[in-house]
Amino acid sequence: MTARYSGKERCRFDGMPATAQEYTGGDSCRMDKIMKVVLLNHNDRVYTSKAYFVLGSWKRLEDLSTLVDVGIDGSILSALEKIHTGVGKRKVDQVILTHNHYDHTGNLAAIKNLYNPVVYAFSKGPYVDKCLKDGDMIRLGDRVFQVIHTPAHSSDSVCLYCKEERVLFSGDTPLRILSLGGRYPDEFIRILVRLRELSIQVIYSGHDAPYTMGISEMLEHTLENVKASTKLI
Repeated sequence: MTARYSGKERCRFDGMPATAQEYTGGDSCRMDKIMKVVLLNHNDRVYTSKAYFVLGSWKRLEDLSTLVDVGIDGSILSALEKIHTGVGKRKVDQVILTHNHYDHTGNLAAIKNLYNPVVYAFSKGPYVDKCLKDGDMIRLGDRVFQVIHTPAHSSDSVCLYCKEERVLFSGDTPLRILSLGGRYPDEFIRILVRLRELSIQVIYSGHDAPYTMGISEMLEHTLENVKASTKLI
């Protein structure tokens, strides 16, 4: 038994492997067309990013089964094998890297060898097939996401935003800054303003548990702290 979360509500369901946890991205526990997001890890003894597996609602042939980051926890490979992605479909159609740091990419060679997915990232790197640009629209599962370049944690960091579901995959972009201090690129204030203006119900972070409450307030507080920190330099 694992938990499926949908913002404010919570459902229970059976059928997921013990090493996986499934979240839903919409407003409620809808039974008609639910965006499926499966968290494949986490081995607490391994420092790794989270690896999210996005599936189509009905696992149709045209749905693109997508990994958002792959981490370095090798247990996600066995977890993937236990997930049914649809009849006649390959297990993983594509991988999208939120950035090229090793804790987010360590399993990439193994996944490329096993499933030969198309690999997307903002910058070139090993096994990357296609480079993303700010503003690109890309399909994950059966939903369309916008690529938002967010150079703060790294120069090649991106977030992925689905307007329909009000879902943001944030990677390691720092969206919860609680105190003053630190240095940030000049464009980071502009990025935070842009993100603050989006309607976001769920943030799937690279390392934290999903944010489902107080997101607007969190982004506003982060923006204020970044502005104040910039003035201190």
